[in-house]
Amino acid sequence: MIEIKDLHKSYRMGSNSLHVLKGINFTAESGELVAIMGSSGSGKSTLLNILGMLDEADSGDYTLDGVPIKNLNETKAAKYRNKFLGFIFQSFNLINYKSALENVALPLYYQRIPRKERQERAMKYLGQVGLKEWAHHLPSELSGGQKQRVAIARAMAAEPKVLLADEPTGALDSTTSYEVMDLIQKINDQGNTILVVTHEDDIAHMCKRIIHLKDGVIEKDEKVTQVRASQYV
Repeated sequence: MIEIKDLHKSYRMGSNSLHVLKGINFTAESGELVAIMGSSGSGKSTLLNILGMLDEADSGDYTLDGVPIKNLNETKAAKYRNKFLGFIFQSFNLINYKSALENVALPLYYQRIPRKERQERAMKYLGQVGLKEWAHHLPSELSGGQKQRVAIARAMAAEPKVLLADEPTGALDSTTSYEVMDLIQKINDQGNTILVVTHEDDIAHMCKRIIHLKDGVIEKDEKVTQVRASQYV
């Protein structure tokens, strides 16, 4: 599903160059639930941005579902993001003046899906995250956990190949974090490939594999015995 070979990325800092990713190699198979861990400056956000086609590597290869991801202009990158990827952010990134239903339906608008189908599919995924009755509420009327559930429904609505979750529990208390991870695990149980960037060890162990980044290289890549979040919910 995801194949990364010898990925390098540097940024210019005045007259200096900061080498952030230093030859990253890994694969993620279809249906995996992978945590990417690392301290600030380890390169995990840069890696996620490249995986999400929000940034491009200086060298190396990135293949997603058999498609080489390289030399993309913004139009093509946006097309591929819509086709392949769903994003879940720490800060939810919901549009405040739109209802939960409208937020979930928004990616479908950019795919030019007819309005009736957009609404039906958005309602379906709100139902899957337990928020059908909150469909017409604004984000300001929702709790943090409910906002993240809307964000997950939005990511799922376009039925992407891969979900990329950037610190999805970072803004939540422990109980709500475990509820969100329980939902992510259930989505993964259905066969969805999910990558979770986190700095929280307990959240990482709710995945099936942990990639540890340090100073731009993979320090360790280990399969772990998954902890089910449901036991804490």
